[in-house]
Amino acid sequence: MTNAAKRPSGGSSNSKSVKRAARLSTPVSPTSADRGYPRIVVPPPGPRGREIIARDKKFASTSYIKAYPLVIARGEGAMVEDADGNRFIDWMAGIAVASTGYAHPKVVEAVRQSAGDFFSMCSTDWYYDNFSAVLERLAKIAPGSSKKRVFLTNSGTEAVEGAIKLCRNYDGRKSIIAFKGAFHGRSYGAMSLTSSKVKQRASFGPFLSGVYHEEYADPYRTTFDASRFKDAGEACVAHIEEDLFQRAVPPEDVAAIFIEPMLGEGGYILPPKSFLRGLRALCDEYGILLVCDEIQSGVGRTGKMWACEHAGVEPDVLLSAKGLASGMPLGAIIAKESVMKWEGGSHGSTFGGNNVACAAALATLDLIENEYMPNARKMGARLMEGLKKLQRKFPCIGDVRGEGLFIGVEFVKDRKTKVPAKQLVDDIMQRGFRNGLLLLSCGSSTIRVAPPLCLDEYDVDAGLKIFEKTIAELT
Repeated sequence: MTNAAKRPSGGSSNSKSVKRAARLSTPVSPTSADRGYPRIVVPPPGPRGREIIARDKKFASTSYIKAYPLVIARGEGAMVEDADGNRFIDWMAGIAVASTGYAHPKVVEAVRQSAGDFFSMCSTDWYYDNFSAVLERLAKIAPGSSKKRVFLTNSGTEAVEGAIKLCRNYDGRKSIIAFKGAFHGRSYGAMSLTSSKVKQRASFGPFLSGVYHEEYADPYRTTFDASRFKDAGEACVAHIEEDLFQRAVPPEDVAAIFIEPMLGEGGYILPPKSFLRGLRALCDEYGILLVCDEIQSGVGRTGKMWACEHAGVEPDVLLSAKGLASGMPLGAIIAKESVMKWEGGSHGSTFGGNNVACAAALATLDLIENEYMPNARKMGARLMEGLKKLQRKFPCIGDVRGEGLFIGVEFVKDRKTKVPAKQLVDDIMQRGFRNGLLLLSCGSSTIRVAPPLCLDEYDVDAGLKIFEKTIAELT
């Protein structure tokens, strides 16, 4: 590591936090002096990175994927620094997890203070202030006017598992409808709902019985009868009622419909608003619970607190995790009080909603509501404008879609046939990493743009330049 790449040393931890806060709160225009990133001082991974990777490969489970050889050492805002001093602009936030960026001083201080008090006291059996405060906060910011109750988990997958139990417990119905392309997690109940990639399910069956997968309304790819329906959303809802309910499962047997209001791992797809609205109407007609999985799309990422708010829909159950606590392990099941009525002791968690994670969540929600949700709208519009310009320049970009900082850039071999350009997307991800931009793919051939919600004009514009350079080098 060069001297220039070393992390500054000296001074107390409080002084470091103050300095970091000043840097993060000072607006910097795209024409301001170089911030010191992106910067590649040695082709990644460098010697220290290779040493860590070698140790990892010697002992790690073979199930880990490792998208590219990034060995993170620290981060600040929307910048990530690796173990060899390379600095990157982050456009993927650890899969939409680092919602307030890296090492935000307010989140760091909240974690430090709560850790100094205590780490955990099983919330299933006892009480503490941060836990109760998070319950109240989430219940009050949940979509819709119905009174809510909240169960806290360690992760999104746990939230999905708990929601399956909750919905089946509600009135005794057992069947569940999910959607093709959905990702809800990798434990058995969640994996039974997941239909993102076959390798996530191969050789692990049998799965939960009574799970049915329907088509997700994709405006870019779904075909429908235009003489009957105005869009793919209406067509997909009609197919459930006209086909699934007539051939496979009666609606009175269906406990819940699990839906990502905006599809995450399946390709960052934004369905027509008629899709979620139609599902809400269908659920109301047949007494089915509507569960919105907002694990990736929620907590301000789309410019609203919850993605389902764009369609004006109140779900019966909403699931959150990922960006909820800026990287600390925390998930949530937020349900209407009329639905969350399972018996005491029927569900619990030793570590779910631990004191430190709850403190991080409270600081995160303050930042999201007061600063970063509006910033997601502003920077999302700037990113969309820049990405649309690149779409006009590069024929390999078939579609650009998004709300706020939930953006998908889909690459194709040909715009007419829309054949996915899978290899190109992988090459862009790898080359972008070596050019100083952290990217992540999803779906068949889509780059997801899901950066920390604190990124600014510099991070947008400098990132766009690297993205354009990377595509040009490969095409």
